Amino acid sequence: MKYVVTLNGKNYEVEVNETEAVLVSVSDAATVAAPVAAPAAPVAAPATPAAAPAVSAEGTTIPSPMPGTILSVSVSVGQTIKSGDVLMVLEAMKMENDIVAPCDGTVKQILVSRGSTVNTDDVLIVI
Repeated sequence: MKYVVTLNGKNYEVEVNETEAVLVSVSDAATVAAPVAAPAAPVAAPATPAAAPAVSAEGTTIPSPMPGTILSVSVSVGQTIKSGDVLMVLEAMKMENDIVAPCDGTVKQILVSRGSTVNTDDVLIVI
């Protein structure tokens, strides 16, 4: 395949095959043949696990998985909850995301309220 590339105001015809790329000057009469290393195959980024709730002496903290706005809080301090219960709804990128309890327990602390803006990893609630 051949492409025309402009670099620093100079046009180059780039010919690409499976093993190497060769630059050929288009704007000059002289031909510049310079082998260029073929780009390496893309490397997949390592998968990052979802942020796990932290367990501390105070309890299990539930962090925000992404920046957004709290639309509603479904629990109150002292309420007993089960794993999978919806604790609150976080709006991010025009989508509503349920924040669910990762474990059974009692709500010890709620650090946000309806309308709060949160960043990734801000602690929302402590169980």
